[in-house]
Amino acid sequence: MVSRILSCTISGLQAVPVFVELDITNGLPGLTIVGMGDTAVRESRERVLAALRNSGYELPPARVTVNLAPADLRKEGSRFDLPIALGILAALKAFPASALEGHLVMGELSLTGEIVGKEPAFPAALLARNRNLRGMILPGEMASEASLVEGCRPLRAGRLAELTEYLKGRGNLEAAQKPLVRKPDKGPDLAEVSGQILARRAMEIAAAGGHNILLMGPPGSGKTMLARCLPGILPRLGPDESMEVTAIHSIAGLLSAGQGLVDAPPFRSPHHTISNIGLVGGGTNPRPGEITLAHKGVLFLDEMSEFKRSALETLRQPVEDGKIIISRAARSICYPADFLLVGTTNPCPCGFLGHETRPCTCSPAAIMGYRRRISGPLLDRIDLIVQVRALGPETLQCEKRSEGSSSVFRRVEKARALQYSRFGKGPGSLNSRLTPERLREAIRLEKDHRRILEGAMKNLGMTARGYHRVLKVARTIADLEDEAFPSAEHLGEALGYRPILENPLRGF
Repeated sequence: MVSRILSCTISGLQAVPVFVELDITNGLPGLTIVGMGDTAVRESRERVLAALRNSGYELPPARVTVNLAPADLRKEGSRFDLPIALGILAALKAFPASALEGHLVMGELSLTGEIVGKEPAFPAALLARNRNLRGMILPGEMASEASLVEGCRPLRAGRLAELTEYLKGRGNLEAAQKPLVRKPDKGPDLAEVSGQILARRAMEIAAAGGHNILLMGPPGSGKTMLARCLPGILPRLGPDESMEVTAIHSIAGLLSAGQGLVDAPPFRSPHHTISNIGLVGGGTNPRPGEITLAHKGVLFLDEMSEFKRSALETLRQPVEDGKIIISRAARSICYPADFLLVGTTNPCPCGFLGHETRPCTCSPAAIMGYRRRISGPLLDRIDLIVQVRALGPETLQCEKRSEGSSSVFRRVEKARALQYSRFGKGPGSLNSRLTPERLREAIRLEKDHRRILEGAMKNLGMTARGYHRVLKVARTIADLEDEAFPSAEHLGEALGYRPILENPLRGF
């Protein structure tokens, strides 16, 4: 007696079909599961047998073999409990085998036969829709998450006995309903930021062109608040971006009950004690890290100089490429990591170098060591580096409100629309992601422009990467001002955000 039921496993960011094949033959009684399952899969044996027994089913004294095909793909999690149990019942003709044709089945079984589990259902729903399946059979919470995907037709299953009656044609299963979407909490508004005209301008440029930015200043100057205002001036995610980001958050277990599609740019703020794997992803069974969770959004590294240098150095490749490739002996996984990097740091260990009223107590050697925690190659990949000054009482007590996020958002949205009209909306269309060939099309360098750039190359020690990043920032400034091509003034402003690398005591 043989049965075959469709389920799935997660590989990278995609759900991969897995067929639960089951064979019952004469022999020494027992249940054997093969097909590269992890510990949770191997433990399914005890859960399934207890759930069947407590649901009123008696297994014959026979040998039961379960194969999770393809056998060379590693499977993990408890999602195969339900398809294994249904495979046994189908082989025993407890219900017609045709009842499960065209259905994707996932779920964990409790010892009492209750169908439970909280595994990534969104990628599975995408698989069901792409294969045009008749439906999905899932636990309640997973079915609710799967309902976010149009056309996958998820059904909520509560108990094994009730599901078996439905497959016999004697009952009904409730179709999952889309959850009521809760509006995300609003972050701080730029109107709450006092002064800091230069830093506000840099944040607007960063949002408009997707440029990485570093804010350097003493404690209490408003660096963190400025960074947390950034999501409020970023455009909402498009439909394709929203589906991709939602799938990432589903795999990471970050979709809470009742949450809809993620349509706001993610904002991730890991603590400086985070490990390398926690930041970029990996592990024995690779999982997405913070840079992937920040895909199409913001990765905020508060007190960037306090992060382990080895962790910061892992950012060099994804900052440049917009993805991270994690290689293991058996396989390689590519995770998307197209994020906007925002960092903050103090100018020195005590934080008061250059402060108008509080003297710095750090030695030159301590300052240089502190600055060198952020390497030159990583700094070279940051487009905007801004000095944030301490605020005086006259600024803090000023009753005039600053410009709010809504006004800045409209300018950012208009600038992005210009970029999309230039090269189409897709990967590499924002100014920060332009290839050298596309950059040449978007920039027209006159003689005075070339002289400015030649002088900057000599005086600032700019690398070729820094040269192109200045042009990209200038292109964004021109877009914010609705200019066809960057002017000398735009180039000058862009150069003002570049670091001076030779002497750490002079500032970044």
